[in-house]
Amino acid sequence: MATDKIVRSPDLPRQFARTHRFALGVPGRFTVSPDGERVLYVRTGAGTDGVGRLWIHEDGAERVLADPDALGRRSEGAGDDGVAEDEGVPEEERIRRERARTTASGVVDYATDRHARVAVFTLGGCLWTVRTDGTVPRRIPTAGPAVDPRPSPDGSLVAYVTGGTLRVVRMDGTRDRPLAAPEGPDVTYGLSDHVSAESIGRLRGHWWSPDGDALLVARVDQARVARWYLTDPADPAKPPRAIRYPAAGTANPEVSLHILRLDGRRIAVRLPERAAADRHPPGEWTDPRYEYVTAAGWDRHGPFAQVQTRDQRTAALLAVDPDGGGTRPLHEETDPAWVALVPGTPGRTGGGTPVLAHLEDGDTRGLRIGGPEGGVATPAGLHVRAVVGTAGERVVFTASEDPTETHVWSYAPEEGFRRVSREPGVHTAAVGGDTLVLASRTARGRSVTVLRGAEPVGTIAVLAERPVVTPRPVPLSLGERELRSHLHLPSWHRPGDGRLPVLLSPYGGYGTQLAVRAPGWWSAVAQWFAEQGFAVLITDGRGTPGRGRAWETAIHGDRLTAPLDDQVDALRAAEGRYPQLDLDRVAIRGWSYGGYLAVGAVLHRPEVFRAAVAGGAPTDRRLYDTHWEERFLGHPGVHPDRYERSSLVPYAHRLTRPLMLMHGLADDNVVAAHTLRFSTALLAAGRPHTVLPLPGATHMVTRADVASNQLLLELDFLKRALAG
Repeated sequence: MATDKIVRSPDLPRQFARTHRFALGVPGRFTVSPDGERVLYVRTGAGTDGVGRLWIHEDGAERVLADPDALGRRSEGAGDDGVAEDEGVPEEERIRRERARTTASGVVDYATDRHARVAVFTLGGCLWTVRTDGTVPRRIPTAGPAVDPRPSPDGSLVAYVTGGTLRVVRMDGTRDRPLAAPEGPDVTYGLSDHVSAESIGRLRGHWWSPDGDALLVARVDQARVARWYLTDPADPAKPPRAIRYPAAGTANPEVSLHILRLDGRRIAVRLPERAAADRHPPGEWTDPRYEYVTAAGWDRHGPFAQVQTRDQRTAALLAVDPDGGGTRPLHEETDPAWVALVPGTPGRTGGGTPVLAHLEDGDTRGLRIGGPEGGVATPAGLHVRAVVGTAGERVVFTASEDPTETHVWSYAPEEGFRRVSREPGVHTAAVGGDTLVLASRTARGRSVTVLRGAEPVGTIAVLAERPVVTPRPVPLSLGERELRSHLHLPSWHRPGDGRLPVLLSPYGGYGTQLAVRAPGWWSAVAQWFAEQGFAVLITDGRGTPGRGRAWETAIHGDRLTAPLDDQVDALRAAEGRYPQLDLDRVAIRGWSYGGYLAVGAVLHRPEVFRAAVAGGAPTDRRLYDTHWEERFLGHPGVHPDRYERSSLVPYAHRLTRPLMLMHGLADDNVVAAHTLRFSTALLAAGRPHTVLPLPGATHMVTRADVASNQLLLELDFLKRALAG
């Protein structure tokens, strides 16, 4: 390693930490008014400012609608160490932010009336409202700390949750009254549950009727769910925090739906108990009970819900009778592995046309607009990622022709399918009227463009900092499986400089891609490691999205073997093209599934990998949640072999390479027991290893000092492990 040429870039870890992975200053959570005149969004004030504000883009200009500093709520700002000071934020709101991966404080979310003229939000549990006409925000008195407030369509009322009770209050603060109160300590109304929010993606628990006279509400009863306890060893005086966690093979919460009318009437929605036996796909383990409410809503065609079986092989879309609570099947989808849930589906256009996910040609996830038996289908070979919205009969969605790019597409009956985004990259959008907000991540960076028709009429500023290290990814397609990869080489390295140790830095798991034509925070971190003298390889293997159903389900029954084989195959194929890669000095690092892959690499392929760093790694698959883990491995009582094969703890005795384990001790997603149990097994087998506990950290490490020094400690560990 030519140490005289290494670009130390000491500022990158600090910048990475203080910008929250370059997320601060990036606008998001867009709402476009139905007339297309107004765009609302949240954004912090700068690339290192951790306080979110509510903004509006109107008449080609941006202005602040709500600034926490101006409202006297500085106590929920960011401290000197970059940690959001969440004093006063209810526990339910903290959980919602963790599930949504929100790291800022201040205004981080909001909801609007039908016309996007009135918005509501919370600060430190206090409920606020602001009109988009420039009037000053006003606080609304509530019965307790407010969570997930949502205005009625006409903007006259606000529904919110406090203490598990769903309440409604007038905008002027009068007539605050409960609509549904919990019958016991384990019951909530109007909120999501852990599995629905974390693994399904349903963050909401109540939906207004279009007339504003009723709500469709989720009731969650956690009584049968196992209670776990998270403690803070750094503060022995602090009592443990109890959480309900449905681990694989254990009981889920009981989720039901109810129509709550403002006149006091309450109607239970009669959801079907189980899928029809003659249509439900068979298997060694089958559980046709409808345990999951995966989507719900209420549009002018009535309330609806989607339910999914415990084994995830059947999902049914139901129309709900708002007067009697009965349900009527609208669409059913089955799959022998699992029914993949596409964000934004099921849905309907303004005229009531169904918008449904559909598996075209048996392998490509597309859309059917107009129902499964008729209507139109997305073009062949177009892999749909999400439906981002509808405006009238127009449907806007994201999709990929090339797995390394995601583009915004539009469908309208009069024009057919049309690609909106043009520049290579990853794009998403929000829509209202004839206005579309195009949020793009390309090789040039991030940008947000406001389009009316097909013409740009404005931009929304992205205030995020640019990394002090410029990513220089070399896009590659490697091996027989054409594994999409990025290779980062040191900017100073020249032919003849000698061979480089190799560092693999994948995620490699379900639902996430890194080797795309749009640099992200991971690209900056990879380049920083490269500047320290490594060749850094990032590969998206089997199980990652965008390459068809067979590719995605290759991990069914075994979560480790195929993804790990792909990492090794990509490494060897890259060395065939770049002989300066030293395959005698290979390490791997990762977080979450990437950490799991890193540990698996040194346990199962020590002849390839000399060292590993793993953060937040799920080492025991029985300790992760029902919906996520049973999707791939089934029930642990029926398929113990799958869980044994896919877990890491049983193979601790195989460790012969240097390994650093890191874990946030406050992590309620991948709990610290994963790392502690694995470390215990390593100790019992006499296998040396390093453990770096992160007190107070969740699955997201947000403390600036911890996040920055974590990268430096990783670097030091890897250099020592590969020395010689």
